[in-house]
Amino acid sequence: MKKKIVRRPLPEQLPELSTELHPIMRRIYQARGITTAKELECTLTHLLPYQALAGIEQACQHLAQAVTEQQKILILGDFDADGATSTAVAVTALRMLGAKQVHYLVPNRFEFGYGITPEIVKVAAELKPDIIITVDNGIANLAGVAAAKAAGIKVVITDHHLPGAELPNADAIVNPCQPGDRFPTKCLAGVGVIFYVMLALRAHLRDLGWFATQEIAEPNMSVLLDLVALGTVADLVPLDHNNRILVHQGIQRIRAGKARPGIQALLKIAGRAYERVTTIELGFALGPRLNAAGRLTDMSLGIECLLAEDFNRAYELATQLSVLNEERRLIEQEMQQQAFAELAKFTALENQTAKLPLGLCLFDEKWHQGVIGLLASRLKDRLHRPVIIFAPGTETELKGSARSIPGLHIRDLLAIMAAKHPHLIIKFGGHAMAAGLTIAKKNYTLFAEIFAQEVQALLGEQAPCSEIHSDGELDHADFNLELAELLRAAGPWGQAFPEPVFDGRFRLLQQWLVGGKHLKLSLGLENSNKPLEGIAFNVNLKEWPNHRMQLAHIAYRLSINEFQGRKTVQLIIEQLEGI
Repeated sequence: MKKKIVRRPLPEQLPELSTELHPIMRRIYQARGITTAKELECTLTHLLPYQALAGIEQACQHLAQAVTEQQKILILGDFDADGATSTAVAVTALRMLGAKQVHYLVPNRFEFGYGITPEIVKVAAELKPDIIITVDNGIANLAGVAAAKAAGIKVVITDHHLPGAELPNADAIVNPCQPGDRFPTKCLAGVGVIFYVMLALRAHLRDLGWFATQEIAEPNMSVLLDLVALGTVADLVPLDHNNRILVHQGIQRIRAGKARPGIQALLKIAGRAYERVTTIELGFALGPRLNAAGRLTDMSLGIECLLAEDFNRAYELATQLSVLNEERRLIEQEMQQQAFAELAKFTALENQTAKLPLGLCLFDEKWHQGVIGLLASRLKDRLHRPVIIFAPGTETELKGSARSIPGLHIRDLLAIMAAKHPHLIIKFGGHAMAAGLTIAKKNYTLFAEIFAQEVQALLGEQAPCSEIHSDGELDHADFNLELAELLRAAGPWGQAFPEPVFDGRFRLLQQWLVGGKHLKLSLGLENSNKPLEGIAFNVNLKEWPNHRMQLAHIAYRLSINEFQGRKTVQLIIEQLEGI
């Protein structure tokens, strides 16, 4: 689907940002709602204090008792990158704080599903923990928490997902999204929540005199920030000021060569230089490799990589993760082909007058449960409409993964459907843009019809137009390495704080394919004889190369191509339209 290029509006009253800022950087920040210079400062002194998090004092009391009495602590994680980094943060921090009996357990998605369920509690109980700490899960698991309590196990929930109408009966809950919480931001990832809990626990133990009496050094929690940055970026949470601080500080540690062996190994296996790491590497090179373990086998492989203290061991595990990621790619490619073949049936009828529903559901008996979220995301991006992809869960149930577009809160929509049709959805949970659910297999057709109706009722007759938001044109003098370097260093860019995109008219001087599917371009600017390099990834080979096209409107990111020690400006093309 072609996207409409829309230029970002500047606020009517421009904030007073430093005159020392590059004019283009000032324009970019203003368009992203930055109002004060303080919002651009990413030092740890500007991190929001943990005291406003509801339930954090109760959590610290229980955790401090577990540490000081050397109770058996079990971290119950999740099978995505946020869950893996959250687990690694919890295990590492508790050991740094002096706990000697710290273990972790991650449910296999194919056997137990998500969160602290009664089934996983049975497995956990065999380890005889005194206390379970959930990370990146638990807020919707009423039955699982009740099962743990019945078994005599304390439960402290740390989560960031949206709660349901009822909260679980845990000993403590720390979740900025729970009712009554006064923490100023609701954007923390699961790894951010557990990091805050560990900060608070350190202070609590300090007040108890724990470090002095045990004659152990009070740990520096900043060593965990490489994990926090990776989990925050990989989970696609909005990069508000607080999250930008966490991510910036983590990236600085990685660039300084201070990352833990597991992250160093993942970077090496991905062929990325740690000195130049940005959110791009975290989100598109490291995150998918970690996620591949949870999607195809067992996330314990990813967690062990992050916990490894020896680089050689970490590299061995990172290699296994990379192999799994390649397998995941092949599975996803096959599923995409099958999905697009199914979609073609919608438009093959009645001279292509049939329309796709605005809320789209697809299901195939052969689809892999661990990859449906990726397929839903790809289709959502391509078709710009909410998408739910289903795969077999059990003989009688389907697992679904939903992805939405701006303006439609997918978890709230599922809640509406569950309220109107009480027996339609077995369980669900998630965020505004992504959710997971389970339905009875026999109800798939009915669910798909009701989902399409509810989406159409919210969006109207036409799906919103897919847009690329541009920060305007660049003058020919701005296409230089200085500005490209400044843009790369100015982030961290990510969700809700997007990397700058510009647009303009260019002459197409040369076009050729590289790697079989990527379009390389030599571009000409008006009033300039100096050609520019450009590359568009994964182009439609039925449309490109197109040597008849000589002029185009292009939306692009200003980047740097490094080859054999030589740096040149390169445009990463997001949209290419003939004029």
